[in-house]
Amino acid sequence: MTGRAVVLLSGGMDSATCLALAVRRDGLEAWALSFDYGQRHRAELQAAATVAAVLGARGHRTLALGLGALGGSALTDSTIPVPEAPAAGIPVTYVPARNTVFLALALAWAEVLDADFIYAGVNAVDYSGYPDCRPEYIGAFQAMANLATRRGVEGHPVSIRTPLIALSKAAIIREGLALGVDYRLTVSCYQADGAGAACGRCDACRLRRAGFEAAGVADATRYRIAPS
Repeated sequence: MTGRAVVLLSGGMDSATCLALAVRRDGLEAWALSFDYGQRHRAELQAAATVAAVLGARGHRTLALGLGALGGSALTDSTIPVPEAPAAGIPVTYVPARNTVFLALALAWAEVLDADFIYAGVNAVDYSGYPDCRPEYIGAFQAMANLATRRGVEGHPVSIRTPLIALSKAAIIREGLALGVDYRLTVSCYQADGAGAACGRCDACRLRRAGFEAAGVADATRYRIAPS
């Protein structure tokens, strides 16, 4: 495969693996795109910059968005506690329309760069139950993108690739390790401290820790306090 790709890069485990797949497996010129959307901490943005450099992204941009001003999520509203126990239904860490906004801006940059692909690390297996991580959502966005862009109208649509969507966390970790991803550089925790150390209790931490355990490899996460 040759060409360019825009890779959504949060600084977490899944997006880092996605970038490695685009660059090291698929041989693409990757342009990483991160968002400062009003999330609780900036540690993941610092991690994204490091990961982009280490994994060989051709360029990396961080766009500022005002999603925090809208509220409605524990990730953007400090008055809503981050849950530390599993809950039924869609959790309060869901950020309304976040992936739709992110993909739309990635699509815009892909057109500017004349990129053939967008890589997104959404996952529908070991995840928190967000509606915008499902295959049917990605399919619907792809259909919209084909209609809404110059490339799509001219017969060269931008292809949205979600290589992790059907993988378990353990499979994602194994794939990343095979490609040389250093997961110590990544931050997944919903309430990491300023240095990127994880709480070990939120849903993201639980899923990540279970993934390392299932993969049979040492947990590379930096914790504030070692989880029991």
